[in-house]
Amino acid sequence: MRVSLGEHIFRVCNTLFLSALMIVTMYPILYVAFASFSEPALMMAHKGILWKPLGFSLETYGAVFSNPMILLGYRNTLFIVIVGVALNLLLTSFAAYALSRKTLQYRKQLTLIIVFTMFFSGGLIPFYLLVRGLGITDTLWALILPTAISAFNLIIMRTSFEAVPDALEESAKIDGANDFGILFRIFLPLCKPVLAVVGLYYGVSHWNSWFNAMIFLQDRSLYPLQLILREILIIGEATSMAEGASQDEIIILGETLKYATIMVATLPIFLVYPLLQKYFVKGALIGAIKG
Repeated sequence: MRVSLGEHIFRVCNTLFLSALMIVTMYPILYVAFASFSEPALMMAHKGILWKPLGFSLETYGAVFSNPMILLGYRNTLFIVIVGVALNLLLTSFAAYALSRKTLQYRKQLTLIIVFTMFFSGGLIPFYLLVRGLGITDTLWALILPTAISAFNLIIMRTSFEAVPDALEESAKIDGANDFGILFRIFLPLCKPVLAVVGLYYGVSHWNSWFNAMIFLQDRSLYPLQLILREILIIGEATSMAEGASQDEIIILGETLKYATIMVATLPIFLVYPLLQKYFVKGALIGAIKG
């Protein structure tokens, strides 16, 4: 097919723009990765753009993994992500299935109330009083139960359930299936891409969450990884991880320790995303078509 001059110019400009956008997006991640593997002294003296590691050192990663708070944070975060996502998907599926059924009474009114919560919330103080009233402050359940269902993810899943033909549900009922059987044997297998995308949304949200932990947790043994990372980056606890080093060595090592800690905290998300990427576009589009 013959390509016109205008279309050729557009493709070149589009390629250049997307390439520049990719570099701008990727460079901060690459900078942190290169800095984490660099020699601490060379990294401390370096100024300007970093295109490769300055030398090669795993000293900072050794210091990160020898810190018991990092491993403790990993344990707590994995518990929050695994239990939280399982509960999120279960409750969101139940609610989405009910809202997708045309026979549900006050279906439109319930949907309107749920959508209303996407734009208006009760505020931080009522939220704190509610969690304290439930008696779950200073427990990991304070980070899981209040975010058990996201209105945005619920609407996405409800929309995908509405796309399932009614004939399948009627056939299943004729064969004697109840609502639980229809949900788990028909709807969820047919909506795997949406399930994967919603699970990824919930998982990333739990993994990156630190604000609720800062409010509700007093016991440091329950801190998730991101809250420990925040202490290291903002409060400057990285230097405390360089035990046995002189004051100058602590200052130098502290800078690269921050980068290594960021990589350790971010790497699991990098590893999970490619596994779900094949579902991502399809699942997100299903939720976007009908709103």
